[in-house]
Amino acid sequence: MRNIVALGVAALLFVAGPSAVVAPGKAHPSPGKFRLRTVVLDAGHGGKDRGCHGVKAREADVSLKIILALGRLIEENQPGVKVVYTRKTDVFVELADRAGIANRHNADLFISVHCNSGPSSAYGTEVWTMGTAKSAANLALAKRENSVILQEENYKERYSGFDPNSPQSHILFSLYQSAHVENSLRFADRVDRQLRTTVGRKSRGVKQAGFLVLWKSTMPSVLIEAGFLTNRAEESYLNDKAGQSYMATGIYHAFRDYKKELEAMNDE
Repeated sequence: MRNIVALGVAALLFVAGPSAVVAPGKAHPSPGKFRLRTVVLDAGHGGKDRGCHGVKAREADVSLKIILALGRLIEENQPGVKVVYTRKTDVFVELADRAGIANRHNADLFISVHCNSGPSSAYGTEVWTMGTAKSAANLALAKRENSVILQEENYKERYSGFDPNSPQSHILFSLYQSAHVENSLRFADRVDRQLRTTVGRKSRGVKQAGFLVLWKSTMPSVLIEAGFLTNRAEESYLNDKAGQSYMATGIYHAFRDYKKELEAMNDE
C-alpha cells in the first residue's frame, strides 16, 4: 500500500508532466492551435479474457465489433484523424499495455468500449471517466473491470501493489487523470447525449470510478458500457449488427462534435 500512496501523491505530476508546472507569476506558454489528430480505440477484454456474457453474446466479441464499426466511421469521415486500435482481433491485451499504446502514439483521445452485467432487469448505457467512485455500485463495477489484471503475470509489480479487491486502492488510483478530467467529462457528456437522443438508448448517466484501463493514459479518456448482456433484450440488441452500428454511430457523432468544439476554441 505504501507504493500506492506514493503514486497518489505524485498523480498530477505524472499525468500532466513537468510542463504543467508553472512558477508563480509566470504565464503558461502558448500551446498553439489544437487539432485532434489521433484517437485510440480500445475494445475491452479479448483472448483468454472473455469478459461478461449473456446467453449467447460475449463482451469481448461485442465490444470489438462496436469498436471496429466506430473506427470505420472515423476513418471514412475524418481523413485528418489517425485511428489506432489496441486490438483488431480476438487477442488478450494487458490493461497497462492499452494505455501504453495510446501514450506511444501521443493520442488526443482514448475511447474504451465494454459491456455490463447485473440483474436481468438492469439495462441502459453508462459512460465513465477516471475519478473517485461515489457509490458502492460504482466501486463494484470498477472492481469487476479491474479484476482482469488477475490474469496477468506479475500484476502486483506492474501495477505498484494495486489490489483489485481493495477500496483504498481504487480511491488512490482514481487521482490519476486529474489533469484531463475536464475534457474527459466534456467528451463523456457528448457520448451520453448522443446515445440518448440519436440512438434512443436509456442512459444510466455519466459516472466516475478508478478504472485501471484509464489509469496511465495521458490524455482525455472514457470507458463506455454499451449495455447489459445479462438483459435478454439488450443482449439481442448488442449482439446484432444493426445495434452495433447504431452504437458506433452515436459514439462517432459525439467524437465529431467534441473535435469540432475543441478546435473551434482556437478562434476564440
